[in-house]
Amino acid sequence: MRVFYNIMGSVALLLAIAGILLPILPTTPFLLLASACYMRGSTRMHNWMMNQRHLGPYLQNFQAGRGIPLRAKIIAIAMMWCSLSFSAWLVPLPWLRVLLLITGIGVTYYLYRMPTLPPRSIATLESDQP
Repeated sequence: MRVFYNIMGSVALLLAIAGILLPILPTTPFLLLASACYMRGSTRMHNWMMNQRHLGPYLQNFQAGRGIPLRAKIIAIAMMWCSLSFSAWLVPLPWLRVLLLITGIGVTYYLYRMPTLPPRSIATLESDQP
């Protein structure tokens, strides 16, 4: 079973990395899936992801229940609605357009309810400097 989790974690991580470059592919869900799979399959890979310079802080904040940055919420919602609108425009089936609308509303509501990280204050920035 550990091999399955490691393979799924690796595929999800590759999709998350591709999502950084491709606006139509979501990054965060694949990143969270990779973390969950590695948590069950490979402690070493999970620790690497949690301590990774760019992706680690997002995972740590999400897993600790602190949420995601406001900028990430805004970008995720905007990109999602752009891609859903484009998809609905291309799709000729009305029921599929309704399904896209329901999915968009559900994800928007989920992101809205998720805690938002407070912006770093000037005092925090000053204390970070040597």
